[in-house]
Amino acid sequence: MLEVEIKARVPDLEPIRERLLLSHQGVPERVHERDIYYNSPHRDFRETDEALRLRYAGSSCTLTYKGKKKREFRLKAREELNCVVESGEMMELILSRLGFSPAAEVEKWREYYSYRGATVSLDEVKGLGSFVEIEAPGSPGHEHPEEFVRKIAQELGVEGEPILLSYLELLQSIP
Repeated sequence: MLEVEIKARVPDLEPIRERLLLSHQGVPERVHERDIYYNSPHRDFRETDEALRLRYAGSSCTLTYKGKKKREFRLKAREELNCVVESGEMMELILSRLGFSPAAEVEKWREYYSYRGATVSLDEVKGLGSFVEIEAPGSPGHEHPEEFVRKIAQELGVEGEPILLSYLELLQSIP
């Protein structure tokens, strides 16, 4: 599935949260997420622009593969494949036995909102600060996902140049 999103650093999440709460149905979900990124024994994912991530979120765990960023988009866009994992600890052991090694961890508190069909996440990332991510619906037939997420960002008051790097890449760029 293709993931197309805007990510922006924001000084304060509260004004965006307030706009979202005005239109959000139900109580937003706030989750502590711990992402463990792995490197392959066969190739260096930093060089190939791929990612393999095991995400612990509340009581659930998901294994995610992220393909190379698609350069034809002006926003962050890449293939993303997800699989719910019954036991994160067992998956860690399997990955280890296969030669995959933990490369880094990203820890954050994330609030999930649904807004006009988009998924909006308000993130507080340990060591990085506050961010907003706006992701277009995951259906492959959704037309003009870049325009859609830009319009949502404008409506919510998210300003600034979109960040094309992942949280992992941002953390690794800190001296």
